[in-house]
Amino acid sequence: MIPVSVLNLVPIRAGQTPAEAIQSMIDLAQEVERIGYQRYWIAEHHNAASLVSSATQVLISHVLTHTKTIRVGSGGVMLPNHSPLLVAEQYGTLATIYPNRVDLGLGRAPGTDQHTALALRRNMRDVSFDFPQDVQTLQRYLGPADKQGYVRAFPGVGLEIPLYILGSSTDSAYLAAQLGLPYVFAAHFAPRMLESALEIYRREFQPSKVLAQPYVIVCLNVIATDTDEEAQLLATTQQQFFLNIVRSTRQPLQAPQKDMAQVWQPGEQAAVAAMLDCSLIGGKASVAFQLEALQNRLHADELMVVSYIYDEAKQYHSYRLLHEIAAA
Repeated sequence: MIPVSVLNLVPIRAGQTPAEAIQSMIDLAQEVERIGYQRYWIAEHHNAASLVSSATQVLISHVLTHTKTIRVGSGGVMLPNHSPLLVAEQYGTLATIYPNRVDLGLGRAPGTDQHTALALRRNMRDVSFDFPQDVQTLQRYLGPADKQGYVRAFPGVGLEIPLYILGSSTDSAYLAAQLGLPYVFAAHFAPRMLESALEIYRREFQPSKVLAQPYVIVCLNVIATDTDEEAQLLATTQQQFFLNIVRSTRQPLQAPQKDMAQVWQPGEQAAVAAMLDCSLIGGKASVAFQLEALQNRLHADELMVVSYIYDEAKQYHSYRLLHEIAAA
């Protein structure tokens, strides 16, 4: 058995409005809560026409309002775009309204291009180098009253909202280990350094007051359905989504494509395949076999799943099948 959770970038499907994409986000949250998923995280992105996940804390509040038990959080807050005090106040407010249901995942990337990052931060300095200090400052703002300075987060002080360090390379593995925090690796789009990062995190881990031993969440893509053939067809939506990254285009989530050879060039196909290397795709038996092989390599404590499926009913079915597999 392994706990499973969901990451949502809140994509706009072809033909949808932003408001409809946000409703799809709510519908999915309610469905995976019914199924029994552990947590539901929303990723921060900016200047992305095909995504509606820029005001992450607003969406998290919206999901919390429309669900009852599932933990909801950020996957993550791109901390260089925000002051630690503001983050502490925002998430402290959420945790005050919804006690014991809020997670705070933290990343050092901008979640956008450099021009947009400059517009967000309003200065030329690369503040991502401040990430370790900003995480510790945020820990203080959310920590005990006797550890505070003159500036405090109200609400926030004493709430001890669970923090998670996100990473797509080895850099954040060292920080998560040093601080004794859970580590979430973004293998759903950057799988190349996955095993190296996990090895570093586990080797360097220092116990803390919040975590006695390493805790690894691996984020990956899953498309599970009744047959391998249908899964491969549904996976072409995911392939087209990542082709946007390769081409720097901003197309919404597309319906499945019967012949991807008509869509991409061989070099593009190889680039997409590299980004999607950590994906479980197939019928239930195939996905179960792939998951077992993955766990034999990684020994993840939790899986966080992204499922880019155009048909929402089939997306729900994929999440149901994975939950059954993970709980077996």
